[in-house]
This record gives sequence, C-alpha cells and structure tokens, in this order.
Amino acid sequence: MKIDILTLFPEMFEAVLKESIIGRALEKQLIELEFHNIRDYSDNKHRKVDDYPYGGGLGMIMQCQPIFAAVEAISAKLGEKPHIVLMSPQGRTFDQAKAEELSTHKYLTILCGHYEGIDERVNEALVDEEISIGDFVLTGGEIAAMAVVDATCRLIPGVLKEDASYTEESFNRGLLEYPQYTRPPVFMGMPVPEILLSGHHENIEKWRRYQSLKRTWERRPDLLAESELSEEDRRLLDKIKEECK
Repeated sequence: MKIDILTLFPEMFEAVLKESIIGRALEKQLIELEFHNIRDYSDNKHRKVDDYPYGGGLGMIMQCQPIFAAVEAISAKLGEKPHIVLMSPQGRTFDQAKAEELSTHKYLTILCGHYEGIDERVNEALVDEEISIGDFVLTGGEIAAMAVVDATCRLIPGVLKEDASYTEESFNRGLLEYPQYTRPPVFMGMPVPEILLSGHHENIEKWRRYQSLKRTWERRPDLLAESELSEEDRRLLDKIKEECK
C-alpha cells in the first residue's frame, strides 16, 4: 500500500510515523509513505498557498492551485488517481470499519486541511471522502491524519507481528477489549485475577468475554447496538446490567 500525505508540515510525520510498528513495516516495504509539502507545488514565487475568502470573513483559505498541482504530480507518478481523503471536521467520524475499508486501497492520498479550510473546488473535483476523528477543533489535519495512517497501516497483512492479533483488539468484534495483566502476579497489594493464573483456557475465554461485555456496557454502551451478540452474550449482558444497578 502506498500512502501520500499532502501537508504544510511534513516534518511532523517523519518524527511519528517512522517509529515503532509502522517504522518496521516501512523497513520491510509492506507499506510506503511519502510526505509532500504543499508549498512545493505553489506557482507563487513566495510559495504562498492561502488567500482571503471571497465574501469576507475571518482567517485564510487554502488555494486550489497548489493542491491540484500536487494531486496531478502524484497521479502521474502512480499512473492513476489515488483515493483521496480530506481530513475535515465536517467528515464522517473515523472508526475501525473505516480503517479496514481504507486498508483495501492500493493508493491512498490524505490531504491535511489548515487555516479556515480549503477552497471548495478541491472538494468538488478531487476529494473522494472527508474524514474526522471527532467533534473538536485541531490546528490542522496533521494529527488526525497520523491517527488514520496508523490505524489503517496496522491492518495491512504482515504489519503486525502476529497475523491474528488485530482481530482481538478493541472494536474489531464490536466490543471493547477485556482487561490485560502481566508479571508480577501481585503488585503493591493488587493481584492479577486468579482465573488468569489457572491455566484453564476455556474458563479464561469465558472470563474475557464477560469482562469485554461489561467494559463495553459501562464505557461505550452505544457499541452494543451494532455488535453481533450470541444468546449467551445477551444472558451475560442481562446479568451485568443487574449488577450495575
């Protein structure tokens, strides 16, 4: 998978996305990331990329020309137009399902908005979809784009150390993940649940499912409406609800 990122601050990505799991995936050439400074595509001698909005108003708007030029250059290099995502507070809220969907694209380009927004003609002619990471305001789209890249890239086959590991993570089965523990068995008077030390794998799995359901009910009950729950899950949920009264 090849991801191109259009940004005014490419150095921000270098420091974050070339470390840890994503860094190792880059070394193994399982994914390819390229960061493009939008200013490099400006036809203005001062590398200007913004201007005042027509009709008046506060702030500055990112101009069409540098973004169109950048996309044209990327498309020419790839031999086709990539799937283009604009990081925007007006977009669909990013979730695990969207990460899975994005991971199926061979070529993905992420545009990081800035200032008070971008010229709407970019959206109309180039952008395939807008994505938000939540209902709050950031200075620019860079931090949001990092989250999208990280969540998407870890789904590429071979990126995670164990092929099945991402299927056990939060949200992949519609529920939050169960509590996790490691050594020592007792720390500052706080013991690991005895069942996890029992070696009885069937009982451990039952405990984990119960804890996953309980944590989801307590913290994100909205997720339960779309989760695939068995009759046993529903029985456990009824028990959890009674306990939480």
